[in-house]
Amino acid sequence: QVQVVESGGGLVQPGGSLRLSCVVSGTFADINAVRWYRQAPGKQRELVASLTDGFITNYADFVKGRFTISKPSDENSAYLQMNSLKPDDPAVYYCNVNLRVVITTTPWSYIDDQEYWGKGTLVTVSS
Repeated sequence: QVQVVESGGGLVQPGGSLRLSCVVSGTFADINAVRWYRQAPGKQRELVASLTDGFITNYADFVKGRFTISKPSDENSAYLQMNSLKPDDPAVYYCNVNLRVVITTTPWSYIDDQEYWGKGTLVTVSS
């Protein structure tokens, strides 16, 4: 029922910019955390940036000062603004979210935290 869909990837020249989007749809109460990961061919998936508690951001050293993660409070979407792209940045970029979900098992209801992944969007950097 919950879907996480990334978009915005593509081909860009070194030094260029891209803005990735992550749209979350379905039934949930809130987005607790958003993370962007990337995976290049032959390499392990690595964390690029995270946003928790609505405003706490963290970045991998290799993107600090170049990438910005954001999530407008009134949207079920998150973004990764990528500037000054380098030849080392090409990868499939994945959005990972933690959602606050209300589970109802009559007569009880409780809050659960559930994790979801998107299928990724490809970023290519080449001149």
